[in-house]
Amino acid sequence: MKKEMSAFDVRAMVEEMQELVGSHVDKVFHWGEGNVLVRLNVQGEGKRELFFKRRKWLYLAKEKPDTPKMPSNFASFVRKHISNSRVNAVEQIGFDRIVRIVLSSKEAPIHLVFEIFGGGNVLLVSEGKIMNCVVQKSWRHRQVRPGAEHQLPGQRFDPITASADEFIDAVKDSDSDLVRTLATAANLGGQYAEEVCVRSGIDKNSMLSSLAEPQLRKVHGVMTAMIDELLNSRSPSLYGDSERFVDVSPLVLQSNSHLQREARESFSAAMDEFLSQLQEEEDEAVSDPMLDKLDRRIESQRETIHSYKEEAEACRLKADSIYTEYQKADELLRVLQEQSQKLDWEKLREGAMKIPFVRSIQPSKSMVVAELDGMDVPLDYREGPDANASLLYNKGKEIGEKAKRAEAALKETEEQKAKRLKGLMKKQAERSDAKPTKQFWFERYKWFVSTNGHLVLSGRDARTNDQLVKKHLKENDIYVHADVHGAPSVVVKEGADATEEDLREAATFALAQSKAWTSCFAEGAAYWVRPDQVSKTPQPGEFVPRGAFIVRGKRNYLYHLPVELAVGEIEHEGARKVMCGPASVVRRRAQRLVVLRPSKEKKGKQVSKLAREFNVPEEELARTLPPGSFDIVERRGFKEE
Repeated sequence: MKKEMSAFDVRAMVEEMQELVGSHVDKVFHWGEGNVLVRLNVQGEGKRELFFKRRKWLYLAKEKPDTPKMPSNFASFVRKHISNSRVNAVEQIGFDRIVRIVLSSKEAPIHLVFEIFGGGNVLLVSEGKIMNCVVQKSWRHRQVRPGAEHQLPGQRFDPITASADEFIDAVKDSDSDLVRTLATAANLGGQYAEEVCVRSGIDKNSMLSSLAEPQLRKVHGVMTAMIDELLNSRSPSLYGDSERFVDVSPLVLQSNSHLQREARESFSAAMDEFLSQLQEEEDEAVSDPMLDKLDRRIESQRETIHSYKEEAEACRLKADSIYTEYQKADELLRVLQEQSQKLDWEKLREGAMKIPFVRSIQPSKSMVVAELDGMDVPLDYREGPDANASLLYNKGKEIGEKAKRAEAALKETEEQKAKRLKGLMKKQAERSDAKPTKQFWFERYKWFVSTNGHLVLSGRDARTNDQLVKKHLKENDIYVHADVHGAPSVVVKEGADATEEDLREAATFALAQSKAWTSCFAEGAAYWVRPDQVSKTPQPGEFVPRGAFIVRGKRNYLYHLPVELAVGEIEHEGARKVMCGPASVVRRRAQRLVVLRPSKEKKGKQVSKLAREFNVPEEELARTLPPGSFDIVERRGFKEE
């Protein structure tokens, strides 16, 4: 089963994505395990959906997948900077799994970069600096975080532009077999390296050192023909049996001749169908990214062990062949040793290649490859037959020891996988089939409904603090703020008619959503004022940071407010909602509830457990909760486990 895109696949997809040049960005969505969707308006075609699925599959989706109604912080940021911008170019960087979309901007061009390797990432880049990214990462020579220089991974071999001589230079020093050399040194990836071997008719397990230059030039010719096919005459295909597809490719693959092939009109269409078959539910699926990593490690370790065992056995057989044709080997080594003292390298090579059973010779390394007992055997002509046989036996033993160590490492990895899989199965067993509840406009803020029906809103951060006050603080409202530095702005809608009870509830909410919670205060104070007392305009010498406001005039303080909240299931405008608010309010309105107080201990699984108990998505519940950890001090209305 295909598990990721190769650089070859990425190039094919980039060729298809050229139809996006000249389009305009409509919206950007981000959700689940790194799913990113870029909706574009293509002139004459309408909307197209560029989908980066699970941060490892990039393609043009046939239909728009289910996306969240509320944008994530990353999606909001990207929308702000690139909405309605024009796509000037879509390009693959080198021959790597990186796609760059060049967008127009009033100032410097902006690049939307998709990294389809190492777990995947999406970056917004301008003037060489990262503006934002889905995942922040650090390596010794590369930092991926907002504000950092955008550094590309080290440039790799580009088979599209490489000449035959450049290809030979890139692979000639490989001490591995042909297929591994093509996959790594030639940067084709495993799938297309095997295809090159099949098309060229050369055994993929042939050691690179045993191949003559004409054979390498033949391999390069086949590779060049495949690339021409990729660029100019793609044949998008799905491969499988009567039950399921197991592979997808932009080309007809001879290496998949044992599978049934179905053609599709585009690589994106084939990719869309292939991924749909996997029945992935990105925004709801319970998964463990570490399992994919462990699977890849196990597969690699098994291949390595197999390779070690084959190589060790090959060394033993080659050593045996020296003794099987001892006289032939002895004579060859003696002649080459003598002639190497008299002739230069070119003449030595010319003379050696006239010997019928000599396959190749490297005078610079004093090595010759000779056919002995039907096998190509590397020999050092500075040594005799016994010494060469001993070298091969010893090399085989060393590789055998490597195989044993690799088997031990494989066993350890399989144990790690079994442990992770057990935890995942437990998590899946606990998982609810929760669907999001009806969404309301005010859920972009933190909120609750007071005892007497007033909607109370709180900013989540500096941006939403500004937005809340500028857009939603009206003449008949009340502004509330905790007596804590950096506390959020809180607005009581129609607060002019609010009772003292409503105002105390709003003040309690303002305090609990502030740093008083993370500092584990037991109680605190807050105040309320009229809208005309709240201003963003500073006096001379004053400075008002983003998200902050100046309050002038009398402040109406409320003291001894408890730092306590409750989460309960209520009905709002005929819809079921889970509300987080002051305990006194939630107790009146909810049959099922939990009461929360601050905690200094990190309790990462509590939100998941509460989401299952209230049967709502974890993300929906998390957006309502106070900042920091909590203890559950009261439960009501739940069945005892």
